[in-house]
Amino acid sequence: MKRRFTRILLYLAVFLLLLVVLSPGHYRRAILHGNVNIDDYKIFSNRVIQNADPIPWQRDSAYNTTQIDAGKIAEFNKYRTTAFVVIQNNKIRYEAYWDGGSDTTRSNSFSAAKSIVSLLVGCLLDEDKIKSLDQPITDYLPEFKNTNGYKLRIKDLLTMSSGLDWDEGYSSLFSPTTKAYYGSHLDEQMLNLQVKNEPGKVFNYQSCDTQLLSMIIEKASGKPLSDYASEKLWKPLGAEHPALWCLDCEGGREKAYCCFNSTATDFARIGQMVLDSGQFNNRQVVSKTYLKEATTPASWLLGEDGKPLDYYGYQFWMLTHQDHKVVYARGILGQYIFVIPSLNAVVVRLGNERSKEYVNNVPKDILTYLDAAFEMLTQK
Repeated sequence: MKRRFTRILLYLAVFLLLLVVLSPGHYRRAILHGNVNIDDYKIFSNRVIQNADPIPWQRDSAYNTTQIDAGKIAEFNKYRTTAFVVIQNNKIRYEAYWDGGSDTTRSNSFSAAKSIVSLLVGCLLDEDKIKSLDQPITDYLPEFKNTNGYKLRIKDLLTMSSGLDWDEGYSSLFSPTTKAYYGSHLDEQMLNLQVKNEPGKVFNYQSCDTQLLSMIIEKASGKPLSDYASEKLWKPLGAEHPALWCLDCEGGREKAYCCFNSTATDFARIGQMVLDSGQFNNRQVVSKTYLKEATTPASWLLGEDGKPLDYYGYQFWMLTHQDHKVVYARGILGQYIFVIPSLNAVVVRLGNERSKEYVNNVPKDILTYLDAAFEMLTQK
């Protein structure tokens, strides 16, 4: 009996080895690496987003004088928080790090990168390198053929209403999202997509929309996405550290829909610029007009509940909690950049997990982080 059991285990091991060896590239990588992680930049090729003249954050006079209560810290730990940074009045009010992290530790942004891509579209508009968000994407990607007679606009990509045939499933080995993450032919995958439903009608969150936007950015700017991000965002924002954008292969295409790797305090610069209507350090980085549009719900669309969309704009999310309106970027493992105009504040949370429970399209753990920040920021 023992010998038979050993033989079965041997056969199983050989089968799994063959599965790994003989599977197509992205399947093999997905099997080998398993679930996504915040330090996946270590397993991918990357392009550097260079910084230039760092502008260190100043600390508030009340820096770290307020402690988060034990109940909320327990929730922070439950979702394996690695960083929590609170900025108010352009100064660090609070910062804490867990799991061996620090203010120099890089983390994958995951889908919070989508908001960065949106900002770069705004920069192109400001430079007149994109004439209008109503332009069809074929003005920049003529090789995209599968429109089924529909006009697919840049605005439709920005608002996640492209109507493209895509499955945003993260857990399936066979989903296009898994292929995009672990594959090495992003351009080919994107250009072979088909428009299934009429664009500009219904919100349907899908990463392919952002990836196509990045291809437009590269065509319109004449530069790799990372280089354009360095020129238009990272250097003007005075980032203290270079960032990394993961590529589909060595020298290849940025995984624009995810995989922007930076520190918590440098991510906060994105939030501060959005809070200040596109300005940073007395410089207009992105136009106020574009940012207002980008952070206003695309209410002409129907949301997933069949009602007018009230929680998503141009690759930015919106919510209201405790009467505070919040604009934010969010990633699959709880990467959040919160902008809270009523408190003149920015909050960044990074970590390894987020709640699977939602309250009005909002992962429930978000409410814990906002409650902790609100308590701190409203203290006299």
